[in-house]
Amino acid sequence: MNQPILSVVITVYNEEDNIQPLLQATYAALAGIDYEVILVEDGSTDRTVAEVKKYANTRTKLVIFNRNYGQTTALAAGIDQAIGQYIATMDGDLQNDPTDIPGMLQKAIDEEWDVVAGRRANRKDGFILRKIPSKIANWIIRNSTNVHLKDYGCTLRVYKADIAQNMGLYGELHRFIPVLAKQQGAKMTEVDVKHHPRIHGTSKYGLSRTFKVMADLILMLFFQKYFQRPIHLFGGLGLLSFLLGGMINVYLLVLKIMGEDIWGRPILILGFMLILAGIQLITTGIIAEIIVRTYFESQDKKTYRIKGLYTGEQEVDPSN
Repeated sequence: MNQPILSVVITVYNEEDNIQPLLQATYAALAGIDYEVILVEDGSTDRTVAEVKKYANTRTKLVIFNRNYGQTTALAAGIDQAIGQYIATMDGDLQNDPTDIPGMLQKAIDEEWDVVAGRRANRKDGFILRKIPSKIANWIIRNSTNVHLKDYGCTLRVYKADIAQNMGLYGELHRFIPVLAKQQGAKMTEVDVKHHPRIHGTSKYGLSRTFKVMADLILMLFFQKYFQRPIHLFGGLGLLSFLLGGMINVYLLVLKIMGEDIWGRPILILGFMLILAGIQLITTGIIAEIIVRTYFESQDKKTYRIKGLYTGEQEVDPSN
């Protein structure tokens, strides 16, 4: 198969009633574009696989998981299979509209964006359980990571292939894809896209995902600021703890020299605990530094990514 201009990755899980209208709408929207469609079936327990096989055309690949791994893993698998110059991602529940993809692709090509993210302009979801938690999470992520998108929860996005295939998707980090892309120096923009109410099936997400987002945010902030230099985080906290504990113990020593009884004071226990915590944090930082170096050096990975390389007036492929 020749390299198409676009690969569309769609994750599906127990969406048997949505498959036929989803594929029909996607094929119609992509008419005139050299494309492939990759559906990742995330361990469904209904007839999703049978429906895909029934209605898929010759440009469609189906990736079938042996069990349910989650949306992030499904997206990663689809992106790994993609061979297009650009990769679009969308959900398989018919809430994203494939007719938005051609315009997003054209914008990425014409204006040389690495990522064009969808922003659900008129979101068709429940206000209390979906919209309010989403707005809160979006505000926290936007202001803590300094990646200023308004809608982190919209799966509909178009990427340059090299950006999408080097993001390193693990766990449940699909909500933080813009942050992962930004770490690669990606230029991104956001456009309004259509959003439809769910007609068939039930949502796979609930209020509990807000807590998962907050937990993942801590990880993302660590990746963003300290992944390549963990000693700056653990060492800094360790030194602060050690110094505070040392100051407390010096203060108590002075009191002891002056004849006061310091035994049994809570501040004495606090001083020793801070010193021990400081030693542990510094040790953790050193071990983390060794792990980071092993991670990069054992796989011959670089701590940087070259976007372009020129010799004189000639452009050279940086991968060579």
